[in-house]
Amino acid sequence: MTVLALETSCDETSVAVVRDGQVLSNAVSSQMQMHAEYGGVVPELAAREHLRNLLPVARSALQVAQLEVRQIEAVAATQGPGLPSALMAGFQAGQALAYALRKPFVGIHHHEAHLYSPWISGNPPTADFASFQPSVSLIVSGGHTLLVHVEAELRHRVLGSTIDDAAGECFDKAGKLLWLAYPGGPEIDRLAENGNPKTFSFPRPLLAEANDDFSFSGLKTSVRYFLRDHPSVLDDPQSICDLCASVQAAIVEVLVSKTIRAASRLGVRCVTASGGVTCNRALRRELVSACQKQNLTLRLATPGLCTDNAGMIGVLAEWKLARGQPATDLEADVLPNWSLS
Repeated sequence: MTVLALETSCDETSVAVVRDGQVLSNAVSSQMQMHAEYGGVVPELAAREHLRNLLPVARSALQVAQLEVRQIEAVAATQGPGLPSALMAGFQAGQALAYALRKPFVGIHHHEAHLYSPWISGNPPTADFASFQPSVSLIVSGGHTLLVHVEAELRHRVLGSTIDDAAGECFDKAGKLLWLAYPGGPEIDRLAENGNPKTFSFPRPLLAEANDDFSFSGLKTSVRYFLRDHPSVLDDPQSICDLCASVQAAIVEVLVSKTIRAASRLGVRCVTASGGVTCNRALRRELVSACQKQNLTLRLATPGLCTDNAGMIGVLAEWKLARGQPATDLEADVLPNWSLS
């Protein structure tokens, strides 16, 4: 089956073509530079840019896949969660295309697509669901941090989530306090490579708690107070690197420890991680190290599928259709607060 998928949940306009589990094309237009001026995503501007970019990005995806739109057999789009106006741009475009082509339409949960993205690998990216096994899965991005028990194919339950700031938010807000370029997360990752993570001590929120929830608001506040009391740190490039490494170490330790602990408690032998923050090099290294120590299989989403993209949306849509799950009504609406539960 050939699926055309659209993703517009936040500030990336993405269109992909998927056929038989293989991502033939995955075109992405980022709005990062535009939103950098404001230090964060402006929903109204994001929606406007999606409307401006959807058609040329779709044309690019079809051109790379060497297909014409009449060859599309199904259409998929992100239905939620996300920014309401941004979601509507891609979701309604997908509905309109499915109606015009008289083809099935599938609304996809953005986090569920991330959940299964570690099973897409290779060049070109191809779904490897034949090797699927139950897992504990970490989904970590700018707005969400989730720990999920994937019990079987397309059957999962949320173990825990963030109760305030997500890990990605903490990275970005700490970066803002350090006067780093937007988004702060990648900048902290870059500078931390030259820093000593043991130079400064920051709290590991909820690390000692028995639950699977996350909280990073206190860590962000701790960074704020530290900089208030030690402003001279910002005058020394090496101290900035050490500070970035120390903040990053606190976030990574919480994410990795809680993930491995949940896997051990549930008796699963596989761990997966996905979402934009999974591009962080320290997080990837520590997950590899922790899983090796516990003799766990680890599957990490490839960097190109960590950030928002339509490739993972199309793969999941095709998988659902192949297993007989019903299409989405063409009169359905977006679900900005759609829970993965």
